[in-house]
Amino acid sequence: MADHAAPLLERGAPDDPFALFGTWFDEAGRHVRDPEAVAVATADREGRPSVRMVLLKSWDRRGFVFFTNYASRKGRELTENVHAAMLFHWNPLGRQVRIEGTVERVDPAESDRYFASRPRGAQVGARASHQSRPVADRAELDRSVERAAQEWAGREVERPAWWGGFRLAPVAFEFWQHREDRLHDRLRYTPEGARWRIERLQP
Repeated sequence: MADHAAPLLERGAPDDPFALFGTWFDEAGRHVRDPEAVAVATADREGRPSVRMVLLKSWDRRGFVFFTNYASRKGRELTENVHAAMLFHWNPLGRQVRIEGTVERVDPAESDRYFASRPRGAQVGARASHQSRPVADRAELDRSVERAAQEWAGREVERPAWWGGFRLAPVAFEFWQHREDRLHDRLRYTPEGARWRIERLQP
């Protein structure tokens, strides 16, 4: 078990939040069942929020990528309002990472590559499910999946145009480390010219 109360101090924190995220993400992979699980918060054009768990599929300095049905609630909201936030919670390590930024769709070729790597059942399901829309019952959903399976039997399932990736480009990071007596360490990174400004937030 990792140290649940290891301090997060300015003198030990890298200047680059991507470097710190990479270190923490790798450590989470050794202690957490699904380190890539992340809450994504969105809002519609009126500012009404919603949040759900998704799986981070890739990340680099351009941002953090997840995939979904573009017609789902989060897909529609990200089309209406490009501002979004992510939250990773790695409880065994006593850590959270908050990331805020703007979102855009990934290149279709990138979505194609990821879709092709998915299990066939997930590919068929993506074509069968109109995500976030009401359905009469489970039987109706199962029938839709069976129809899609029959339609694509014996051939590769193509990525539907309504399904693909979003990339969140960060404008702020916050790294949160558990400490005793709820006096947690919180370091926030925000852009300052070509560098990142680091400031400590009170717990």
